[in-house]
Amino acid sequence: MILRVIWFFGFGSLLIQSIVAQSLPKVSPGRVIRHQLRYRMDTSIIQNRIVDVWIPSDFSRSKRYGVLIMHDGQMLYDPTITWNKQAWNVDSIAWNLMKSKKVNRFIIVGVHNAGADRHKEYFPQRVFDGLSPIEKDTVLAQLRSSGRAQISFEPYSDHYVKFLADELLPFLRKTYPVKRRKSSIGLAGSSMGGLISIYGLCERPRSFGFALCLSTHWVGTFQKNNPFPIAMLEYLKQNLPKQKGRKVYMDHGDQTLDALYESWQLAVNTIFKEKNWDAFHYRSLIFPGKNHSEEAWSERFHLPLLFSFGFN
Repeated sequence: MILRVIWFFGFGSLLIQSIVAQSLPKVSPGRVIRHQLRYRMDTSIIQNRIVDVWIPSDFSRSKRYGVLIMHDGQMLYDPTITWNKQAWNVDSIAWNLMKSKKVNRFIIVGVHNAGADRHKEYFPQRVFDGLSPIEKDTVLAQLRSSGRAQISFEPYSDHYVKFLADELLPFLRKTYPVKRRKSSIGLAGSSMGGLISIYGLCERPRSFGFALCLSTHWVGTFQKNNPFPIAMLEYLKQNLPKQKGRKVYMDHGDQTLDALYESWQLAVNTIFKEKNWDAFHYRSLIFPGKNHSEEAWSERFHLPLLFSFGFN
């Protein structure tokens, strides 16, 4: 069963609006409830966003649920409506773990990406802002060559993170019976979605308790020789929050785009070690032979779910 409920959230009111025409994902088990959030920000770049919330088959308002906010929400549930005919199949993965009593109950909040502006939305803004003009020009040129930027490149991920923490989370708390402690609320994504997940945790550690980062796109662009990865490492050294019950999961394969990540991931692992994150709270895995795709992430997604929602 799929429910479609569209909300516009902003300007202090909650108004029921017409159903969005875009195809809804088919799921089994559980249900998908669609919302469209309109939010007030200090910028006009983002005005609304589709959010598909998956709730498990035995959902009950008498229970409390963890919250997993996932980026690239179009790619999570149904391969028949995705651009590459692949999906994470998070509904079946999550439900199998729940019915086997391996994890605490949670809902999955799939936030649709910004389409052509996805790279601007997920690119760590403070890291880019700290680059020199020449370094910014290098990033721009490389993103233009890969079709991720046109005349200019101005990330606005700080606004996106603010939306997740200050608009989406309060909406979820009003609409669903969710747990309030931050250890039950986290961010998850792959590639640029992995990058914005760790950035979001660093920027808003009081809002989010964990980040699940699969095939994190540490290079930022699609070429090895660019200034972003080193700047991102420096950002983590300065901004990674203290462990204090937080959790971070990271992984990568070694094929296609994932072949670019190993050296940078090893450097990130060193930073976590130097910041005294232990193995219970930080996990970094490599999957030989696996590529950069929804199919690969789906195969191993049970592992970060066990890591974040599993019984201790």
